[in-house]
Amino acid sequence: MRANSEKTLARTGVYAFLVISAAFFLMPFYVMVVTSLKTMDEIRVTSIFALPDAPTLQAWVTAWQSACTGLNCNGLSVGFFNSVMIMVPATVLSILLGAVTGYALSFWRPKGTELIFGILLVAAFIPYQVFIYPLVRMLSQVGLYNSLAGIVAIHVIFGMPIMVLLFRNYYAGLPRDLFSAARVDGGGFWVIFIRLILPLSPPILIVAVILQSTHIWNDFLFGLVFAGSDNQPMTVLLNNIVNSTQGEKAYNVNMAATILTAAVPLIIYLASGRWFVRGIAACAVKG
Repeated sequence: MRANSEKTLARTGVYAFLVISAAFFLMPFYVMVVTSLKTMDEIRVTSIFALPDAPTLQAWVTAWQSACTGLNCNGLSVGFFNSVMIMVPATVLSILLGAVTGYALSFWRPKGTELIFGILLVAAFIPYQVFIYPLVRMLSQVGLYNSLAGIVAIHVIFGMPIMVLLFRNYYAGLPRDLFSAARVDGGGFWVIFIRLILPLSPPILIVAVILQSTHIWNDFLFGLVFAGSDNQPMTVLLNNIVNSTQGEKAYNVNMAATILTAAVPLIIYLASGRWFVRGIAACAVKG
């Protein structure tokens, strides 16, 4: 009886700690939601924790359609579609190139494999700010600066090191007998990759898609420097809305705009969180 009561007490303590921790980390999100549902008159006279007396979605509509970013008052909708056009091709290309390169470094091992892998590994930890000015000059020379193709290329380039690291380590843990048997049967580089390696890759592909898509969506620095005024992603427009100095600070619109900007990566994590955990576990086992 005493042992059971101690286990119950310990379990209760753990759950209480988890509930308190969750409430602590969710409190800012709660404040953002309730503030976005209030009018400015209500925000001025009530506590930030108080529920809205008459909830309204007007701030959300304004943030999406007509919030001003400088002289333009088109809201976040333009930035949303820009972010989609940047994220989708950059994610697909970086994962495809990372998978092929990781496959080559794991099974085919051309000359200089270890050197190439070492360079990619080092590049993954160099601060992005070091490369900004050289990249601006390079993209300007080839006519890709301030263009959609340019910002996609930047995300592909900087996504390659971590993608190669992920896929190379995952493929290195696959049984080499499968690869050797495919070689004996006459399979070439692309045949083995498409018909054997890719069908074994869903766990690492899921991890790569989640990591790369959320990283690209949340990016601010590259979008600000390389995208140009016509291709600014959602994060850049959010910064412009929040830091606008025209008139009063519309805290309800700012909160709504922040939630809208964070909605896509949040939905990705909520929808595929368990697959992400399974993919990480599978990679750990394979590695």
